[in-house]
Amino acid sequence: MIVSLTVDAQQPNTTVVKPQSDKDTVKVVPPAPPKKQTVADKTKGQKKNEGLFTLYQDTATGSLQMYIRKDQLGKEFIYESFSINGPNALFLNQSMHRTNLVFKINKAFDKLEFDIVNTGLYYDKNNPVSKTAEVDKPVAVFFSDKYTLEDSVGYLINADGLFLSEKLDPVKPNIPPSPFSSQIFNLGNLNPSKSKYAALRSFPDNTDVVVDLSYDNPYTLASGGPDVVDPRYVRVRMQHSFIAMPAANDFWARRDDPRVGYFSEERNDQTSISPVPYKDMIHRWNLKKKDPTAALSEPVEPLVYWIENTTPVEYRQTIFDAGMKWNEAFEKAGFKNALVMKIMPDDATWDPADIHYNVIRWVSSAQPTYGAIGPSFVNPRTGQILGADITVEWYSGSATPIFDDLYNGSTAQQPEMRWPGINMNHYATCTLAGELKAQYTAGLTTLEMSGASAAEVKEMHKQFLTYLIMHEMGHTLGLNHNMKSSQMLSPAEINNTSITHSIGLMGSVMDYPAINVSLDRSKQGDYYTTKAGPYDLWAIEYGYSQFNPTEEEAGLNKILSRSNDPKLAFGNDGDDMRSPGKGMDPRVNVNDLTSDAIGYAEDRFKLVNNLMGNLVKKYSKQGQSYAMLRSRYGILNRQRSDMTNAVSRYIGGVYVDRSFPEQNSTSKPYTPVPLATQKKAMDVLTKYVFAPNAFDADAQVFPYLQMQRRGFNQPGNGEDYKITNTTLAIQVGGALAQILNTSTLQRITNTRLYGNQYSAADVMNDLVKGIFDADLNTNVNVYRQYLQTSFVRGSSQLIADNSPLDNVSKGAVIYSLKKLKSKLAAAPSTTEETKAHRANMIFMIDKALKTD
Repeated sequence: MIVSLTVDAQQPNTTVVKPQSDKDTVKVVPPAPPKKQTVADKTKGQKKNEGLFTLYQDTATGSLQMYIRKDQLGKEFIYESFSINGPNALFLNQSMHRTNLVFKINKAFDKLEFDIVNTGLYYDKNNPVSKTAEVDKPVAVFFSDKYTLEDSVGYLINADGLFLSEKLDPVKPNIPPSPFSSQIFNLGNLNPSKSKYAALRSFPDNTDVVVDLSYDNPYTLASGGPDVVDPRYVRVRMQHSFIAMPAANDFWARRDDPRVGYFSEERNDQTSISPVPYKDMIHRWNLKKKDPTAALSEPVEPLVYWIENTTPVEYRQTIFDAGMKWNEAFEKAGFKNALVMKIMPDDATWDPADIHYNVIRWVSSAQPTYGAIGPSFVNPRTGQILGADITVEWYSGSATPIFDDLYNGSTAQQPEMRWPGINMNHYATCTLAGELKAQYTAGLTTLEMSGASAAEVKEMHKQFLTYLIMHEMGHTLGLNHNMKSSQMLSPAEINNTSITHSIGLMGSVMDYPAINVSLDRSKQGDYYTTKAGPYDLWAIEYGYSQFNPTEEEAGLNKILSRSNDPKLAFGNDGDDMRSPGKGMDPRVNVNDLTSDAIGYAEDRFKLVNNLMGNLVKKYSKQGQSYAMLRSRYGILNRQRSDMTNAVSRYIGGVYVDRSFPEQNSTSKPYTPVPLATQKKAMDVLTKYVFAPNAFDADAQVFPYLQMQRRGFNQPGNGEDYKITNTTLAIQVGGALAQILNTSTLQRITNTRLYGNQYSAADVMNDLVKGIFDADLNTNVNVYRQYLQTSFVRGSSQLIADNSPLDNVSKGAVIYSLKKLKSKLAAAPSTTEETKAHRANMIFMIDKALKTD
């Protein structure tokens, strides 16, 4: 049969076979189905990065697609974000570890959803209530989009909306509205059209996407600081890492305990009726013995730290040796050579931002927000540490900072800023290297002024750097701070190197103590501890000892039973008393030293006063301005401030013992500081902080405290050194703000019910004596006028109608003010200045007491 083929005009994709005779029938041949697009078709010409999640990048536009396998749906993955480069003022420095969470990818019709998993709750599967594990738990979907292709294996999605956005990590801080909001530098609006990808890395166990996010803020009034070239246009580099969930049977989570200090993942047992339904897990690495039966074994995989090639060459060996010192602690946990140090060669081809490498790096930021930092990131399900970085600021590790701003900078109250992407509780425990930096420069000033040799100065810096690296590395091993360990040795032992070289200068490298500079230079011992202390060895033993599952609980309890050993004393940032009204155990503090911190502080006050006489001569140098002299004076006053803070915390303090009942401690959980110790603290404050002559040694320095002019940077209120600001910061900010804090006064009264012998009335009486009695029969100098005025003003605020002060303390304050008024009224005055001052005191007291 002969047929003709034509194309139907109404259905152009259909072929019609026309009959050649009446006997033939018309047949319509359906079109061939269109060829289904494949991943290869959709990604043709694009650069492929294959790994945990396979990435395809358009080489012309930079646009990114991500392939998600069907067997990855519903599985848990870990997300961790890092800032790589950004404004220091917004904590977007290099390698700031930010958001850490678990997420799942689920299919919803024609979309894929990225959900955050709640890892903070635990349900016993044997309890029927565990069936409600997903009830009243709102799902957090941070990204949802239609997939552009599905094949038999998985889905392809456009990833630009995920990565070139703030959906993963809200980079821009939220600043609550306030009168200061417009004056605070912040990022503007994200501009996706100016944002781009900086690097892509995908491996079998993780995928890293590094992005440059551009923000436009054309009407900003804030400058942003020296690191921001134009605050209207700021680009932030971020790294987003998707990490495969480690196998559940490969790591054994370890419980947290209040007697030892580890970072932890908090988890509540929802099927418990305990008053402490905690199943918190500490942060620790997955160290395993090659030979589980051996008392001491090398690990299957050691912890490897790379000293990045940004590190000054002259410091690399010191850093190398410092890191290796942690192996002593791991031997207590049964591991030999647990930690390995390596130096990154200059021709290395790997990126230090790759999460497979733990690095120790140096940077030189224009406006550092920390001195050094040692963060790590974990599996939130178990607490297993997956990676870590240590960053040291050049200025902190190598140079001497200037503390002039501490006393002469702006005191304007700034609104609290919220950093959505950062766990600031964690970073508060990692950024205190500024305290070490301050102590180091104080020690350097002391050595310079005492005529120390270059070798002595070099040795002090080596000890400082060793301690700093060990401290930050301790954080990356899971340890948080131990602010109680600096009290391990007595004043008689602190400079005995046969002791300090054996067990350390203090119980832990995780403290922030005062630098050990001896008043008697002939007896100088170590400046810093340079080895893991008894607490460190014990803490690592708890965190890393390997047990059979059936023996673990008994083994851990045996280790913890030693917690009431004084050498193992522990108290972290939550316990410390660094700010007025915070904490209650004065032994848990920063910038103190020895078991007699009050006596040590007294020696430091004497040392500072002795140094003042040589300050001008030492730092007045040919060809230089007086900027160094001004800086060194600020450093010495920082020492006074630190000592004042340490001493004042003993007044109204309570010693805390966290041992459990079965340990049969000789101390009760709470023991008020003995009366004699509190009175000693008050006497030291009276003599070195409140007394009329407390700052007499400084008078010879004041005419030389000139700042160096730069352009037009002279302060609008004059460039003269604000002397009374400095002294009041010590007297009021350091001492009175603590003693007259409502929490302190309330605690003084409450502890009267279980042993405290120093009443609020006694405290107020001694404060009045210390602040007023020495010059009641003479004229009042400028220091004391400011101090006395501040005391009366502060006391008046305590008894105001809206004051939260307790009634017993309020009665003590009122009584003290009435007695003080009588003293002032009877005091002789010979100068108009003193007459005016005392008249003002009486006026303020009358106003506070509302008398005629």
